[in-house]
Amino acid sequence: MNLNLSPLLVYLLPMAAVWLFYLRRQKRIHDDALGSLSEAEQSGLTEPASLHPVIDPTLCLGCGTCVTSCPEGEILGLVHGKAMLVQPANCIGHGACKEACPQDAIRLVLGTERRGVEVPVANEEFETQVPGLFVAGEVTGMGLIRNAIAQGTLAMESAANFAAKAGTNTTEDDRLDAIIVGMGPAGLAASLKAQELGLKFKTLEQETVGGTIAHYPRGKVVMTNPVELPGYGTVRVRETSKEALLDLWCDAIEKTGLQVSTGQRVKSIDQDAGGLIVETTKGVYPTRAVVLAIGRRGSPRRLGVPGEDLDKVVYRLVDPEQYAGLRVLVVGGGDSALEAAVSISEQEGAEVTLCYRGDAFSRAKPANRARVEKASEKGALDVFLSTSPEKLEPKTVHLTTPMGVKEIPNDSVIVCIGGELPTQFLRNSGIGIEVRHGE
Repeated sequence: MNLNLSPLLVYLLPMAAVWLFYLRRQKRIHDDALGSLSEAEQSGLTEPASLHPVIDPTLCLGCGTCVTSCPEGEILGLVHGKAMLVQPANCIGHGACKEACPQDAIRLVLGTERRGVEVPVANEEFETQVPGLFVAGEVTGMGLIRNAIAQGTLAMESAANFAAKAGTNTTEDDRLDAIIVGMGPAGLAASLKAQELGLKFKTLEQETVGGTIAHYPRGKVVMTNPVELPGYGTVRVRETSKEALLDLWCDAIEKTGLQVSTGQRVKSIDQDAGGLIVETTKGVYPTRAVVLAIGRRGSPRRLGVPGEDLDKVVYRLVDPEQYAGLRVLVVGGGDSALEAAVSISEQEGAEVTLCYRGDAFSRAKPANRARVEKASEKGALDVFLSTSPEKLEPKTVHLTTPMGVKEIPNDSVIVCIGGELPTQFLRNSGIGIEVRHGE
């Protein structure tokens, strides 16, 4: 019996070639994902900062739609044909992966088994256990500008309903309907919504307009999706700079005529017979409702060393260009410290020293570590690890290094060691705190 194999080979050979190409591609995808995961583990960047995905491997098809859907790049990867979070520290909670998954194999959670995330206890209306006291934005554990704007809008709608009901039980004329605390994305949205609803309200900000955004290093790209700002319109932005976003904030304030009272740090929020009393560094304000949009940064963490109260010491970088020709010390080992140090080192005549108490920049993103290494190799940046400031003087700083105390000339100090979470302030206001471990 003679068999003609030619027709069979015509079909089998292309199929084998396609299958071989597929296997090689899958291996490359697998190896790339494992490489990213290994790099994150070696750097100690294994804990997500806020909202992040958890994948059910029994439901995951390994189709990779979640990987390609993330606006931040390949935060997820395919390992052994299943989706996995391979760059946990770089995840900022877009949630696009969950929306893209055809199998509903992804859920979004806060915290992990090893690292809990403290968040205020609130119901679906964003109201805490304190009647009339609402929370929105980053303080709830949710990152992302789009999420904050949506929460600020919804929280204000709830606060307005509460104020309307409370107003029927009193004849007070001097009591505000609402106070918004904070002028970041959530605070702006809440304020614009209050104005749109015709409420009698006041917006308080302890620093400047922009809240959290104002603390980003100059030129840092902010990822966001189209969002609706009440009374202003749809903002269609996906990638932008800090400066452009702040310009948008100011444009929204100017066009809507929104009034913001800056330089007002809230000292306490107490209850009285008519609702709530907000005390700030500049006054006392009775109100029916409060929307807290204070973020999670709280007050800047201090060094606790002599000389820290000198005028040359600041806790955030506003504009690197102002440090041209100056001798600058940047303290910290996170992304904000590394980005600040590199940005200043690029200014003409600037002499920059970066010091960190740890023995490696394990909390920073690989890209920022690479930028610091490159700047150091070029001689544009002096790096001191296992080092911390001992004393600050008008024209010098004293650093405690592994080789002893080192005194270096200095004109300015930028401290980027994070902030104290406003947990105690929330508790003092009567708000319960819960720790999320993956819920």
